[in-house]
Formats: sequence, structure tokens, C-alpha cells
Amino acid sequence: MNVRARKALSTMALTAAIAAGATGALAEESKPSADASVAFMSQYIWRGWAYSRDSLVIQPSMTVSASGFGLNLWGNLDTEQYATSGDETSNFNETDLTISYDGSAGKIGYGAGYIYYGLDNANDSQEVYVSVSLDVPLAPALTVYKEITGVQGWYASLGVSHSVPLARDISLDLSASAGYYDDEADYNEWHDGLVSASLTLPVAENVTITPSLSYSFPLSGKAGDRLEADNESVINDREDSFLFGGLSLELGF
Repeated sequence: MNVRARKALSTMALTAAIAAGATGALAEESKPSADASVAFMSQYIWRGWAYSRDSLVIQPSMTVSASGFGLNLWGNLDTEQYATSGDETSNFNETDLTISYDGSAGKIGYGAGYIYYGLDNANDSQEVYVSVSLDVPLAPALTVYKEITGVQGWYASLGVSHSVPLARDISLDLSASAGYYDDEADYNEWHDGLVSASLTLPVAENVTITPSLSYSFPLSGKAGDRLEADNESVINDREDSFLFGGLSLELGF
């Protein structure tokens, strides 16, 4: 398995909406804002690769933003980390920093950012990305990531999403994405698919609870073979598909 694929990374693309309407709305969005969240997940899955097994993972996050710029700090804690090498590793095994800018022009949204992945028991990694989205039904969005250290790979994610309003600010949020991976060596494939459903539950002013369920799967036979081999070397499970879920708590400021 190559070094790039072994890294326990997570996609940390930030969003900070920019109003295209009245001056008052623009002034409001220029004010700094912040939110903090913590997710309790049954497994850590990233781009089809598994980085935990049979344990709860806890993922805290903190974001500050103003005038379209955002800064996010994210971490991963594996409550019972599984390491095939037998090496001593910290249960808090990843800390990521993302710097981003997001804006819009009419119905077109755009963004760009830089991600630094601080990893335990692996080389740190860095990515840059650009994104574009459309404010139309299913909200299609394309994000392209480029690794700028280590293995010089590319990853592109094409996604759609839809929110169904229920009652009292409760919504059912559905999404699906397809990922294409090119490691600039011997692998360039439609790599992984992800379908997710979550329920947004406001419980107090600026406090939201979100249960979610996701299914990750390969998009081709070659991708399935790659994921099985890579996941076996990381968590000793020859799997290419995962059903996982959890609960997140978010507090806005």
C-alpha cells in the first residue's frame, strides 16, 4: 500500500456563505462567527479507506469565519486504536488544520483552501483544493484536491444533496458523492461512492444534534481490489464497503 493511501485523512473543506443580495446581508456576513462540534462515530472512513476498527471514534472540531474566510481545527480520537504494526501510538492520532475562502456569484458558489494533516505514526500531509457548486435542485458540487507533499496524487469528488424540511426546523438531509482517484503512478479509477442520511435536530438556541448513517462502497472492480488490500494492511480486515454512523453535537456562537 502506498504512503498516501495509508494516511488517516479526512476531508475538511470549510464553507462560509457570502450573500449576493442586500447590503445589510453582506454587512451581517462580514461579522466573525464561530462554531464548535464533536462527533461520535462508529468508524473512521475516508475516501473508502478504513482507519479504525471495532471502536468508537470521537472527532472534535472548531471553526471561525468572517467575510468568506474560514479557519478550522479538527481532530480524531480512537477510543481503542488498532495498529497492525504493534507500535505504541496515541489514541488522539490526527489533528488537521484547514484555511479556506468561499464565495458566490449568482447561483454559482466557489471555494479554495489549504489543508494540513498532522498524523500520528505517519508522515504529515498537505493538500490544496478548489470547489464549485450550483444553487439549483440537488445542489451539485465538484471539489478537486491536490496532494502537495509526499505522493503527488489527485482526488475529485462530485456530489449532490437535498434537504427535506420536516417540522419545527427539523430536516432530513440526504447526500451522495462519487470520488475519482489518480495517484499519478499506476492507479486512476472511479474510486469510491458514499451515500448519507442525517437528521438535523435543533435542541436549543444555537445547539443542534445530528444523527447520521452512511454507506461507503467501491465504484469499480479495480477500486474494490485496491480498497480490500489497503484496508487489510491497515486494520487487518479485507473489506471494501462499510456501513457506519453516529451522532454529532454542534454549538454556534
